[in-house]
Amino acid sequence: MAEETKKEEGAENLSEAPAEDAAVAGTAHADAAPDGESAPMADDDAGLDPVEALIAERDSLKDQLLRALADVENMRRRTEREMETARKYGHTGFSRDLVGAIDNLARAVEAAPKGEEAPSAEAIDGLVTGIEMSWQEIQTTMERHGIRRISPKGEKFDYNFHQAMFEMPSADLAPGTVVEVVQHGYVLHDRLLRPAMVGVSKAAEPQENSEDGAEKS
Repeated sequence: MAEETKKEEGAENLSEAPAEDAAVAGTAHADAAPDGESAPMADDDAGLDPVEALIAERDSLKDQLLRALADVENMRRRTEREMETARKYGHTGFSRDLVGAIDNLARAVEAAPKGEEAPSAEAIDGLVTGIEMSWQEIQTTMERHGIRRISPKGEKFDYNFHQAMFEMPSADLAPGTVVEVVQHGYVLHDRLLRPAMVGVSKAAEPQENSEDGAEKS
């Protein structure tokens, strides 16, 4: 009987031990779960510190501002260099074309008689021909580069391109007509370089008949 009682007590102890161990293990697991989750939450809070985020954003914006200012300064300097180059060498094409006409004119001058040497007809013809060729080449060069000569004789006076130097009575021409060109003008494309100096017609003054005047007297 005593042995049976001991066996029953041992069985009860064995049946209760796993339950207690399981309860202890469950309690330990429950305590460990929150601790395991609290560590990453602490790291996230440290990574999202508002002061550090503001400092990082400030440094980033400052760097972007300095880069933008440097780009603007480089662009300004490059633009100034390009403008200076355009001012100095913008007329290179025109100058290159004009050199040929200058050479022809220089050769004509060199061929002209010098000193007391009597000019021959051939020398004079050569000089005139050289000057005419130089003049034609200069005109062609100017037209190629958009420079046009203003020769308004017989045209209506235009204050945009002409400058009146005097008036001349004329019975044949309408008043305000250019009758004489004192100095030719020039335009560059649609921009006036120099106005043409001109004489303009005006209405002729009525003349009294000498016979009528004699009778009246």
